[in-house]
Amino acid sequence: MKTISLKIDDSIFGETENILISIKKPRNRYINDALEYYNAAQKRLLLQKKLHFESKLVSESSLEVLKEFEKLDTLHESI
Repeated sequence: MKTISLKIDDSIFGETENILISIKKPRNRYINDALEYYNAAQKRLLLQKKLHFESKLVSESSLEVLKEFEKLDTLHESI
């Protein structure tokens, strides 16, 4: 386990302390849980951006393939 020092805005600290009293959870565990949740959310956003980028890369070739299939369907129907 790593030890870190961080500065927290007074308003966030006060709100956090009030929540900790209500849920009876140690501050350290609460902060670890919050970071784990935030990391998971950021990973999802990064994956979403990557998938969006890769989707754009293949969209043009996908349209070309679709057009080729449409040509084959038209050719097949005329036979």
